[in-house]
Amino acid sequence: METATKASLTPEQYLAIERAAPERSEFWNGEMFALSGASVPHGVITMNIGAGLHSRLRDRPCRVFPPDLKILVAPTGLFAYPDVVVVCGRPEYVDGVRDVVTNPILVVEVLSPSTEAWDRGGKFAHYRQLPSLREILFVSQDEVRVEQYTRQEGGTWLLTEATALDAVVQVASLECALPVAEIYAKVEGLD
Repeated sequence: METATKASLTPEQYLAIERAAPERSEFWNGEMFALSGASVPHGVITMNIGAGLHSRLRDRPCRVFPPDLKILVAPTGLFAYPDVVVVCGRPEYVDGVRDVVTNPILVVEVLSPSTEAWDRGGKFAHYRQLPSLREILFVSQDEVRVEQYTRQEGGTWLLTEATALDAVVQVASLECALPVAEIYAKVEGLD
């Protein structure tokens, strides 16, 4: 029996294809994975978090990036599009195109039914390999739930959950706070 071999892309080939494509794709281990469009709640939550962080970091040397910015997890080779990325200090780019950073301090993933397992599993394992990363937020779009993972001394990660609209997420790496009610402002139909 003959087996077909799948062509494997290099990171350079991926970037060339991705930069010319109208749709976004993530990349790992020689393969591209197309991203689907976001739901209305997903988009509202993403914008709320991005706007909230931007207003709190306006006078600090940190930049808040939207979901169109790729990150490279250099230790594993994953190219990903988190929903929100924060870089403090000078962004470190992969190349002169300046559309892929390697030094985020915070990433946010708004969970979708089609990507939640990957976001919480494999992608989370990749993200934890980023030396610069201090915090990861997983935000549900179906219920009020913000899961915050904060890197501890020695490389362990501490989980803190916020499940009420009157709660506040203390983003220690950025020395700011995000009220959960602000994260979920104008999101309809929450459980």
